[in-house]
Amino acid sequence: MKNIDLFVKNWGSKQAMVPIAEQDILELESKINGFLPDSYKYLISTYGLVHTPNVLTKICDLGSDISEVQDFLSLEDVSSLSQLYELTGMPKGHVLFASDCKGNMFCFKLADCETQQTDLPVWFFERDVCTVTKVSNSFIEWLDEFNEL
Repeated sequence: MKNIDLFVKNWGSKQAMVPIAEQDILELESKINGFLPDSYKYLISTYGLVHTPNVLTKICDLGSDISEVQDFLSLEDVSSLSQLYELTGMPKGHVLFASDCKGNMFCFKLADCETQQTDLPVWFFERDVCTVTKVSNSFIEWLDEFNEL
């Protein structure tokens, strides 16, 4: 999980992050009727809700075409926003976990969450056109894209 530690070191804001209790994560998994990947659970149980305001600046400076992540969602928002976004046009069957600065969302496919996994592909929901596209083969690979900036 060194890649995750490096991501937080490089991009996490200096505001205090509070690790999320394992029981709270288990409750969310029960709500969504699925398993979140171990890599994501490591991030939120070790560091909490990471805020990454400097990613956008770096991406713009470099002219990179990767979608920036700004905030990891609270567990309450993971559940409620996943449902709300489906009502506003997002295809069904996704678990939102982070957002960019424009209201677009990063997510896992709920079908991928049916069994316990170490890692899962990351998908991107573009709100204005209501499309979901795969942006990485795994959560760790997705974080590594930012580590390589």
